[in-house]
Amino acid sequence: MNSATEGIELVLDDPGLQALREAARLSPDNLPLRRHLAEQLLTRGYLADAEAEFRAALVLAPQDADVTAGLAEAFVRQSAYGAALSALEPFLAAPGYPPRLGIVAARALLGEGETSKAAYRYHEAVSRDPSVADSELESRMTIPAVAPSGPPAPVHAPLEEKPGEVERSKLTFADVAGMDAVKESLRIKLLLPIQQPELFAAYGKRAGGGVLLYGPPGAGKTHLARAAAGELGASFVDVGLADILDMYVGSSERNLRATFDLARRNRPCVLFFDEVDALAARRSDMRQAHTRQLVNQFLAELDGVDQNANEGVLVLAATNAPWYIDGAFRRPGRFDQMVFVPPPDAAARAAILRILCRDKPLAEMDFDAVARATEQMVGADLKGVVDRAVEVKLQQSISAGRPIPMSTADLLAAAKGTRPTAVREWLATARNYVLHANESGAWDELMPWIKAK
Repeated sequence: MNSATEGIELVLDDPGLQALREAARLSPDNLPLRRHLAEQLLTRGYLADAEAEFRAALVLAPQDADVTAGLAEAFVRQSAYGAALSALEPFLAAPGYPPRLGIVAARALLGEGETSKAAYRYHEAVSRDPSVADSELESRMTIPAVAPSGPPAPVHAPLEEKPGEVERSKLTFADVAGMDAVKESLRIKLLLPIQQPELFAAYGKRAGGGVLLYGPPGAGKTHLARAAAGELGASFVDVGLADILDMYVGSSERNLRATFDLARRNRPCVLFFDEVDALAARRSDMRQAHTRQLVNQFLAELDGVDQNANEGVLVLAATNAPWYIDGAFRRPGRFDQMVFVPPPDAAARAAILRILCRDKPLAEMDFDAVARATEQMVGADLKGVVDRAVEVKLQQSISAGRPIPMSTADLLAAAKGTRPTAVREWLATARNYVLHANESGAWDELMPWIKAK
């Protein structure tokens, strides 16, 4: 008898679970009942059955975080770590996700051998809600020190510093569709001081500084940062959270310092921090001293030990949630310029589609028509549209034995089956801040765009 059959028979032998399952069968649209049944199955170890019930509950409530956490937990216990992370990904990409999801993600990442990423997810979740702490999970993320003689290594022992890698970006602003106002802001703030140093020196302006790019997910902030580095011919260092955050107290600060030192040794250099709200969150929201210390270290690195320390280092940061960033980062000399990266308008969407399709076999295309059919889609969504159309065309070409050009109709068909990812949800959050929490005027740049929507 296989394990799946054994699980079903054991369930049927349990009167309580049998009654719950019968009730769910009679009332299939009762979400609380299905969720309760799934959780009971998970608690008692009937993992395949729990997975099936969580899936059924998700059909009723696709955005339910608790159901998603339960499904991911069922995956983790079955060693399906990739499936667990895929289920959690839409929630983890948004700021302020329920801490329980971070704990489940940590278990999945640990199962895949991603100890550093697991430690980040775990400590980030516990810093927001200490009640989700799991000592057994935490102990599995601790790398034991091998010390056959002498005193044991201290808990705060530093790990090896791990700055990012220096790249040379091949992108330029010509590869960025639309965003003319954004590109001009970056040109004046970051590029021209290095390209025309004598002119800026005459006015006492030095090459270097920081710009915070913000806007909805997928709007092209990372793409824009790479293009800025390519436009300048500068080194580019793409800093991810895993490059900085570490489970040992003090190691995250050392990693951050090493990253800035790397940029200073390779100037002119564009230093890019994605998801910077995780490194620069408001200190008033933090419950643990070591996370506040990381923010202090970040501020100190932006200031530099003297006025020339960061000359030639252009610091770009991107976030979907600028309202969660500590106000100290917006002071002069730090991220003193905030640049809104909006979702592309119709003209920009058409330009993005032209760039995405420029190396593919094409019939006569009406990109403007496709742009009109992709309202509220960002660059990432449009790439998905093109990828889907290409997949269909590839199947047709394989059957025909020759390349068949892609047409406007192909893109329109792919667009019809694609939903915008996150602009609507981001817009709702942004509107709340612009209309109800803008006493300082920080979100004035957003006001016209919000009112237009």
